[in-house]
Amino acid sequence: MNPMRELRIAKVVLNIGVGEAGERLAKAESVLEKISGSKPTRTLSKSTNRDLGIRLGMPIGCKVTLRGAAAEKIIRESLWVRENRLPNYCFSKTGGLSFGIPDYTGYENESYDPDIGIFGLDVAIAFERPGFRVSRRKIKSKRVGKNHRINAEECQEFMQKKFSLEVFKV
Repeated sequence: MNPMRELRIAKVVLNIGVGEAGERLAKAESVLEKISGSKPTRTLSKSTNRDLGIRLGMPIGCKVTLRGAAAEKIIRESLWVRENRLPNYCFSKTGGLSFGIPDYTGYENESYDPDIGIFGLDVAIAFERPGFRVSRRKIKSKRVGKNHRINAEECQEFMQKKFSLEVFKV
């Protein structure tokens, strides 16, 4: 097989959207830090919504980006929470996988803490092939060719082989 056609995990992003700054956001950050072992960054609102009480630039959530071995570890743990089963609509057409975890206490070594409460989180996985850097580089950046792009079927096959994921149709 051509080594340029092999899929790999580019990054994993864990996200908790709180909708407000303050104590709940601090608790969400502590949950992400416990799960991932990395310090989370805050996500800021991109627009103002008076109905929801959100201003432009207000912190409304937090996220952690993981790469390499840490990313694979968190994928295994997150899939264990979902019992290694995901519906096919979790895979995007452009080579991504995104699913939710309803409660952080579903992770293996986590238990309910009444001080924190219950938080769900989103797990987003980005896939890439060698050569995808051409679209991100500063000098002479180009688009990835049509034959080199990733589709949902390839991602499903990769996850089934590497993580023994069961994909079911809905």
